Amino acid sequence: MPELERLDAGHAPTVLDFELANRAYFAASISDRGDDFFDRFADRYAASLAEQEDGVCAFYVLVGEDGSVFGRFNLYDIDGRVAELGYRVAQHVSGRGVATAAVRELCRLAAARHGLRMLRAAASHQNAASRKVLTNAGFVPAGPADPAHLGGKSGTWYQRDLVLGPHL
Repeated sequence: MPELERLDAGHAPTVLDFELANRAYFAASISDRGDDFFDRFADRYAASLAEQEDGVCAFYVLVGEDGSVFGRFNLYDIDGRVAELGYRVAQHVSGRGVATAAVRELCRLAAARHGLRMLRAAASHQNAASRKVLTNAGFVPAGPADPAHLGGKSGTWYQRDLVLGPHL
């Protein structure tokens, strides 16, 4: 059974493998990270760990029994009791409820470990899978998302109250 683990320096090689192996798959539904992301991966990874250490973000990886990364689940822009959620799962595990289960677990961790009360996530109108994950994890539509948050695509903000929300 895959488990959510807090991102650390030891995950770097498997995170890079995950990103490279799924790059084309991700680009079909969300904005491509671009070559610069991969060219400067070590620097960006170190910066992410520093942001996590500072409490601005909290990054998690969904790790399979074989040690490979099945997904990334992140809390961004932690501001008091609210944060933004972002996630991506590997193509070979998509459509199996893996993302929904991990988002539900991250909601539990967001409240218990990080003291958060509300999570927000933006999903483009074209990304039906992401919208389904959010809805199945207890998020509700909360208004239009600025295309700047979605790589130029139109979409919707979703939110989940972690105090009153389901599945905790």
